[in-house]
Amino acid sequence: MLREQGYDSEAEKFQILVLDARSRTLGEEHPDTIRAMDTTSAMTNLAISYGSLGKYADAEKIQIKVLDLSNRLLGEDHPDTITAMTNLAISYGGLGQYADAEKLQIKVLDSRNRLLEEDHPDIIHAMTNLAISYGSLGKYADAEKLEIKVLDMRNRLLGEDHPDTIHAMSKLALSYGSVGKYADAEKLEIKVLDMRNRLLGEDHIDTIHAMSHLAISHGSLGKYADAEKLQIKVLDLRNRLLGEDHPDTITAMTNLAISYGRLGKYADAEKLQIKVLDLRNRLLEEHPDTINEMENLAITFYYLQKYADAVRLQIPVVDVKKKIFGEEHPNTVKAVAFLAEVRSQANTDTSGTQSKNKGEFYSF
Repeated sequence: MLREQGYDSEAEKFQILVLDARSRTLGEEHPDTIRAMDTTSAMTNLAISYGSLGKYADAEKIQIKVLDLSNRLLGEDHPDTITAMTNLAISYGGLGQYADAEKLQIKVLDSRNRLLEEDHPDIIHAMTNLAISYGSLGKYADAEKLEIKVLDMRNRLLGEDHPDTIHAMSKLALSYGSVGKYADAEKLEIKVLDMRNRLLGEDHIDTIHAMSHLAISHGSLGKYADAEKLQIKVLDLRNRLLGEDHPDTITAMTNLAISYGRLGKYADAEKLQIKVLDLRNRLLEEHPDTINEMENLAITFYYLQKYADAVRLQIPVVDVKKKIFGEEHPNTVKAVAFLAEVRSQANTDTSGTQSKNKGEFYSF
């Protein structure tokens, strides 16, 4: 209940006490102790609270132990074991280990399909989680296909106003944006934001997510001033409700900086991106989000004609994207093309030379 009401830090403290008490009184391998480490229970799930606070490494450590215990004591097909796989996969995603997350989520979906009826909520959850990993790995068409199916099932089984249906709309909108269907994405996101405001209120975390997603679609459609306006609001809300170091707050800074860049406010963009990159390096190190932030700052350096700085940042970006996506993936090709452009400018006396059109290289 504490976590559901947004008191993540309080929930974490409570769950540490629960886990310690159960370990002492029942032993580490008792089912109730395992549940204290990781299950769907909102009150006794320490690992999920770690994840909610962005402490993915702490969550991963507990969830690996829970999965091992569940496999050994309950068996691979037990519902708690499958849930443990799901939660570990989510932590892998939070740590940027997308291939590991995808592998586990495929296994979870296969188990759910084999053991449960077709319309069971756990099957739909598994499809949703796998779609997220597909999107993170750049498999946007695969993600879109799953999310269309999920939204259809949610509408049919739960109705349009159900939180899970609205969540499915939001995820599908993100996939539409990833495959270039920006108008379709914006249309869904306007609907989602209206429903979130009506049902949850403006300060709810899901409403703020909806604002952020709509701002991204505005930016993709060239509505940069509209995007900037929403993103300033999102950043203010997240700073106030979550704190500066929370992953969602850092993402809000990233998105606002991109809008600044697209509006030609490169000095403002640079200031925010330097701050974000420092936070990413301190909290996430080699996480893909850190690499993306390096590229965003490199783009801003390019527009500020700081070509040597841009090259320095973009070289490791290309290396990591080749490793994650492969050399022929559009994300890698785009990064290589940008590096070539920056090197071309760096090798030329460009004083007075016009760079590319304002904001052309920026993407969320």
